[in-house]
Amino acid sequence: MPGDAGLIVNELEIQAFWATHPCGEQLVGGVRNEDYESFFSRYDDLRYKLEPHIPGCLDRIRFEGREVLEVGLGLGSDSEQIIRRGARWTGIDLTGESVARVRTRLGVRGLAYRDVVHGSVVALPFPDNAFDVVFSHGVLHHVPDIRLAQSEIARVLRPDGEAIVMVYAKHSLNYWLSIAVLRRFGLLAVYGLTRYGIRVRGIYGAHVENAHSMGLARYLRLENFVHRNTDGPLNPYSKVYSLADARHDFPSFEIVAARKEFMHAPPLPVHRLPFARVAGWHLWLHLRPIGVTCGS
Repeated sequence: MPGDAGLIVNELEIQAFWATHPCGEQLVGGVRNEDYESFFSRYDDLRYKLEPHIPGCLDRIRFEGREVLEVGLGLGSDSEQIIRRGARWTGIDLTGESVARVRTRLGVRGLAYRDVVHGSVVALPFPDNAFDVVFSHGVLHHVPDIRLAQSEIARVLRPDGEAIVMVYAKHSLNYWLSIAVLRRFGLLAVYGLTRYGIRVRGIYGAHVENAHSMGLARYLRLENFVHRNTDGPLNPYSKVYSLADARHDFPSFEIVAARKEFMHAPPLPVHRLPFARVAGWHLWLHLRPIGVTCGS
């Protein structure tokens, strides 16, 4: 699967990264000496505190009584929310770790569901026209072969179905200021310190190692730098999207609605600024297969 700027990224690399970095788990320090019920509650409290818009976004989607496929599950917070909104829910994830965690979550919460499957969005193990809704939050921007993935999503959707996906927004404060300017200049400064024998640890140290490995100039190219500045310096692949990019990468679909959410541009403390609709980091897309009338 081709990445940007000559980078070759395959699905096994992506699978390995997410298997060892379950989505968001680092925020709560993993499972401590506690039961899973407590862990999931603690994780959900923090997730929806950091991204309080998500429940409202889910409320705007008609899930009740519909066959729903969720692509990419993380620790299952949104999976639980979708099921509680009445969906006949099936989930699929590239990592066995996520599948196991979500099965555990739904079991301890006593929630009914169709299935949780270990598999890939580029080869969905479901028949044609199986689902009314395909939902994917923060996943498809990590899929290099997005053209194949979107064609698979279109295949398993019913003719009057809809896909709702969240991808990272190119026209955002995070991309154009934090990643493109501040973090690149910050790395240049830190990299310069290492030339004087100063050791740098933690996340900055990992970026310095990346720069040494790839070459500083190449690493700082924005099409490369973005991969390592969305979900950690070891993340092998990410893409940011404008609406034009989305139209190009999702040719089987028409964009019927789009909006931005979530002010996020670390290290800037911008999360309380009221400009998410203009400069937010999360781009929510409501898609329907081309040539049909959406029945939702």
